Amino acid sequence: MDVRNLTEAMGIDFFTGVPDSQLKPLCDHLMAEFGSDPAHHIVAANEGNAIAIAAGYHLATGKVPVVYMQNSGEGNAVNPITSLLSEEVYGIPALLIIGWRGEPGIHDEPQHVFQGKITTSLLDQLGIACEILDADTSVEEIESTMSRFRALFREGKSAAFVVRKGALSFDGVLDYGNSYLLAREKAIEIILEAAGDHPVVSTTGKPSRELFEIRERLQQIHDADFLTVGSMGHASSIALGIAAQKPEVIVWCVDGDGAALMHMGALGVIGSSGIKNIVHVILNNGSHETVGGIPTAARYIDLAGIGVACGYDRVEHAATYEELDEALAHIRERGELTLLVVDCALGSRSDLGRPTISPSDAKRSFERYLAKL
Repeated sequence: MDVRNLTEAMGIDFFTGVPDSQLKPLCDHLMAEFGSDPAHHIVAANEGNAIAIAAGYHLATGKVPVVYMQNSGEGNAVNPITSLLSEEVYGIPALLIIGWRGEPGIHDEPQHVFQGKITTSLLDQLGIACEILDADTSVEEIESTMSRFRALFREGKSAAFVVRKGALSFDGVLDYGNSYLLAREKAIEIILEAAGDHPVVSTTGKPSRELFEIRERLQQIHDADFLTVGSMGHASSIALGIAAQKPEVIVWCVDGDGAALMHMGALGVIGSSGIKNIVHVILNNGSHETVGGIPTAARYIDLAGIGVACGYDRVEHAATYEELDEALAHIRERGELTLLVVDCALGSRSDLGRPTISPSDAKRSFERYLAKL
């Protein structure tokens, strides 16, 4: 289905959410139609944030908003759905559009499998009526479903479309590029060289995929790496938990700007913890690249300044390879809690693969590696 037919049939003109690869046609359409005009479209930091933005929209207008997300984001949204939207509390209606990763019977990455199994049952537990949208869904079916959904909205209830892989299409072409010069994969390779034998915790998406392939290319073991294949935004907290128990070991965290924004409170917790043995690297390309390139708020804010405000002992910023080498040289010389923001170009290799080691096997190898330190 052309995504424009879907949005026309919905008849809603405010959208907020977190981008998803299966909803890329929707996200691209929204960027083409509205860009980042906050009156019509706000890219949220996380899915709970999106639910709250949507609630504010409804309070101000009396109209029903759309909240889009990958199904992995349902967990982030559960609390504001139950304590804010619910008809037993405020009765604020919203239409959710959820990308169905890990749908049973459809091959997907391991982090999506369990969430895929419980996607529709979780909506049922939340009291949210849902309809499955696939490539064969007609406009007439959407209109009929929306008629039923509008009756629910009038009762202060919410509803959802769960979108199967390939259900939506968009024929527009958008350029989400930035002006940064550093290739992210090369920057990660330089960072890994500086980290040496110290443990590395990396964020979900392409940074972990690139890290894995760098190790493969250099014929290095993967034991020192914890690739956070899901749990977006939590890599730095995992690093904090390790660092607190291994005070003599420098723990490196390779993070992304979208992930850091998703749970930015972690920066304050890390900065105020008294921990000195973390090097927190944020690879900033100002976009949710792994799911299509939609811009993040990192294009407009000072991540390094936030690190200073959160209490990191040392904050470095690099936009060239020379600045990156210099920053890493400073980091190696000092035992300080450090935030390093590295501005990276958008894009990755077309043949970029995925880790070939299962999460459970990688976890056991990483545990054994930490036990030796």
